[in-house]
Amino acid sequence: MNEWQILWDVRDTFTSGFMNTLLLFGISVCGAFVAGCVMVYMLEQGALAARLVRYFINAMRMLPFLILAYLLYYGLPSLGLRMSAWTAGLIALVIYHGAYFAEILRGTRLVLPEGYVEAAKAHGFTSFRLFRRIVLPQLVIRARPLLGNQLIIALKDTAFLTIITVQELTAAANSASATYFIPMEAFVVVIALYWLISIGLELSLRWAARFGARRGFEHV
Repeated sequence: MNEWQILWDVRDTFTSGFMNTLLLFGISVCGAFVAGCVMVYMLEQGALAARLVRYFINAMRMLPFLILAYLLYYGLPSLGLRMSAWTAGLIALVIYHGAYFAEILRGTRLVLPEGYVEAAKAHGFTSFRLFRRIVLPQLVIRARPLLGNQLIIALKDTAFLTIITVQELTAAANSASATYFIPMEAFVVVIALYWLISIGLELSLRWAARFGARRGFEHV
């Protein structure tokens, strides 16, 4: 039987893996971004909160992502806490990339002109309202290229989750390759699907750049 015909016959496996990857990626990056924003906000609060956040960010930056996934899925059961592979993978992605999002936004915050902040304080903005309405939108727009790179890294990290039995896109290719011994064709399809997601991300980032230019945050 033709290899491509085999792939067509098992298309449901790839479709399921593709949808799982999209769902896992979408939920995890949204959660990671929110976590990153919360950490950046905490960095501007009391010294104790800022110190704890810095320790956490540094710990995540020094830890390989796959090790974190292993710890959550294989290590926590020894402490009496069990979770599904999907849940463990999702939590690992949120925690790990949340730290990186926070570091990206923190670096952008250091070079943000203080005139905006001082003007908002003069108009009576509270700390949270100042961060939400003035600081955070500018951080996101100014850090767009770096955030875009981190999104691509997060997408690629979903492939590691096949090691803890998450049935995502790479797991679908592994299954087809092992069953029918068609590794080349199976992974060509996977590469094409990852590219498709990446192109969608690139188009979204371009839209964000145009939006930022209309709001006066940057020039296209």
